[in-house]
Amino acid sequence: MTAAAAVAFERPDASDATEPPEHRGLARDGVRLLVAAPGRLEHHRFRDLPAVLAPGDLVVVNTSATLPAALTGVVRGARVPVHVAAQADAGSWMVEVRRPANDGPQLDLAPGTGVGLPGGVTAILATPFPAPGPGGVRLWRARVTGVRDPLGYLARHGRPITYGYLRSEFPLADRQTVFARQPGSAEMPSAGRPFTERLVVDLVTRGVAVAPILLHCGVSSPELHEPPSPEHYRVPASTARLVNAVRAGGGRIVAVGTTVVRALETCADAGGTVAPGAGWTDLVLGPDRPARAVTGLVTGLHEPEASHLLLLEAVAGRALVEQAYAAVTAPAAPGYLWHEFGDSMLLLPPR
Repeated sequence: MTAAAAVAFERPDASDATEPPEHRGLARDGVRLLVAAPGRLEHHRFRDLPAVLAPGDLVVVNTSATLPAALTGVVRGARVPVHVAAQADAGSWMVEVRRPANDGPQLDLAPGTGVGLPGGVTAILATPFPAPGPGGVRLWRARVTGVRDPLGYLARHGRPITYGYLRSEFPLADRQTVFARQPGSAEMPSAGRPFTERLVVDLVTRGVAVAPILLHCGVSSPELHEPPSPEHYRVPASTARLVNAVRAGGGRIVAVGTTVVRALETCADAGGTVAPGAGWTDLVLGPDRPARAVTGLVTGLHEPEASHLLLLEAVAGRALVEQAYAAVTAPAAPGYLWHEFGDSMLLLPPR
């Protein structure tokens, strides 16, 4: 993790998106979109994205689908939320054990602690994943026995991961993007949520190509702002070829979300050429490891000083990120909302 400090700002009052936009009377692509480029700060709706991009650009999306990854567990006789961050294999899961009020992770657990899970299943905390954070261990590799079909188990016993800013629990369908195909994300790849089938058609009609990668999102850390943990990814050969061809032709590579940036940059060499690849990535991008292949970013709004802001800097540079957040937090800004059901930015640094 870079030692650089992330961009700091103050969020306006009442700026939490407490429910999906459809519950606020908007279409998915009706959320706000700030377009930030050198000398250009414009307020749009997300449906305007095709008109903002140029023919010959490439939009890269994440096809991971969201799991019902929250379970009710029992630790030391107390009922606690347990978040399944990832699955290494049928008998090894990465889990986060939360405090009973779901107001943060339990950081004082020890190897060998048993976590009772629904259906008579027990998870034994084995080793930190990947390493202890400040103050203790947040994520654990746990040994789980008696579950032959993890996806089926979560479908029967799990629910979507939820944090305190939401006014209610919403169904899993509200946490899927239009691109969702392969189940595996603990939390939604939320930058892709405002896309609709109509908007994708509009992009293609405009001459903007769309290509997939896969990265299964782990759990976020809204309390600790840690860098992302290792995540499983796949960059297909067809996407790698298209990225390289668009770059060679002068088009922009616009990643939809930090997950897409992480996958593409894991496979990019020092000159920005992308090769196909798959596996687990522990790449952490920031000012000391800038993006090499990605030249634009669609992103949601991140918390002040969150580690994800350093990844935004890796793509767009600090000055543009600062200008963008100044624009969405200004007193005259048209009410931007944060979190997975909130508004979006399009960061377009100099070519």
